[in-house]
Amino acid sequence: MEDVWVEKYRPKSLDEVVGQDEIVDRLKSYVKAKTMPHLLFAGPAGTGKTTCAIALARELFGENWRASFHELNASDERGIGIVRTKIKEYARTAAPNDVGFKIIFLDEADALTPDAQAALRRTMEMYSRTCRFILSCNYSSKIIEPIQSRCAVFRFTPLKSEDIKKRLKYIADSEGKKITEDALNAIVYISGGDMRKAINILQMSAAISDTIDEGVVYKATGLAKREDVEDVLKKALAGDFIEARNKLNKLLVELGLSGEDVIKQIHRVIYDLPIDDRLKVELLDKTGEIEFRIVEGANERIQLDALLAYFTLAGSK
Repeated sequence: MEDVWVEKYRPKSLDEVVGQDEIVDRLKSYVKAKTMPHLLFAGPAGTGKTTCAIALARELFGENWRASFHELNASDERGIGIVRTKIKEYARTAAPNDVGFKIIFLDEADALTPDAQAALRRTMEMYSRTCRFILSCNYSSKIIEPIQSRCAVFRFTPLKSEDIKKRLKYIADSEGKKITEDALNAIVYISGGDMRKAINILQMSAAISDTIDEGVVYKATGLAKREDVEDVLKKALAGDFIEARNKLNKLLVELGLSGEDVIKQIHRVIYDLPIDDRLKVELLDKTGEIEFRIVEGANERIQLDALLAYFTLAGSK
């Protein structure tokens, strides 16, 4: 358990990347041609943006890829200074390889200030002969248009549950751990398509037990089981407000969940409730309102009770 599994099991080549087949095929064409434009990787966390950037560098530059690949995190230093110093100094030096250029991987590029992005645009123009940029972000709309127009845009999507399960099984087998199908389903549900989060959950669960089942997963993550949250909502919709409140209080006390944690789980469960779509819309609208109140500082216990009361009244109609 000394190794961080996310790094230990990061794919070493583009062929090992799962769930992003179309993107991988486009990147392979750059490897084959031994050239590439500036790239913009956009998409949710844990979908393979950093992994694809590193795998691309490995295949382009070979064993000494680290000498030609420079990784920076824009959220650490967001101002124009990082562009004028670190990025510019690295970009202007000659490439130490036979491909003819280096790669600067700028993670969380959407955290850069508008001034820094404007300076970066100019740097990308001036040093494109010796350096290519790969910008990674969660929201491409936060990247200024002049930079977007200079990049080939790759949009990453959340990974499918089958791809996540396959990778988790491989890691569990490699570490000598047994994992049940219920545990895999629980990890997929909690991670929401985020492979990094899924692997971290697996590692936390493996620290508790060599045999990983659903109970171990929820114990490791400190979250309520989906069925327990669903039971609370069904009790409220059936008109049993007191029983629903007691079950919710039990979850809050035993698991130490915050109001925001519970609201997020309630939001996900509403979609699967066996109720009319119009009622789902009303419940989602009220859930969003309660979440806003909690974030703004309202008492979370009172707000959660108010939400259950609304569910009870809505169910009685």
